[in-house]
Amino acid sequence: MKKTDICTINNSKITFNNEIIFETTAENFSDFAKEAYKSLELNYPKFHKMDNLSKLAFLASEMILKDNDHSRTAIIFANKSSSLDTDFKYQESINSQENYFPSPAVFVYTLPNICVGEISIRHKMQTENAFFILDEFDEHFLNNYSEQILQSGKADKVLCGWVELYHESYNAFVYLLNK
Repeated sequence: MKKTDICTINNSKITFNNEIIFETTAENFSDFAKEAYKSLELNYPKFHKMDNLSKLAFLASEMILKDNDHSRTAIIFANKSSSLDTDFKYQESINSQENYFPSPAVFVYTLPNICVGEISIRHKMQTENAFFILDEFDEHFLNNYSEQILQSGKADKVLCGWVELYHESYNAFVYLLNK
């Protein structure tokens, strides 16, 4: 397997193949994501409805996938916090005296694999996908899992990575593996 493209997102900066392609002084992830989306001229209106974990995964993936055909690209992601950041927001909407009913728009994102679904829809991916919850980034595990997918013939490439977001702490390390 060969790692071809790498995107990292942290500290209000997006790096693609070791080149900084976006940087800002935004103090929180929401502002950072909005500024990045606008600056990078991404055109996907559903982005604005996504939770922050999905936005993080989407931004990192978009740098790698761009406008190429990825119908035979699998996605294997992992993180430590699952969708806990959104889970807390959903619980707050339940506890709020103002909102008698919790928000279904927030509930949709209380599963970590929804961000994988958003990317799959955007790029018309029709292959395997998985989202693992691990104590720490384990590239060996992700690469072994990806190698099995590639050897099975179910995909030609695998988008792998760590997309961790909890409150204002976020880190993405996403890369593309080829046979």
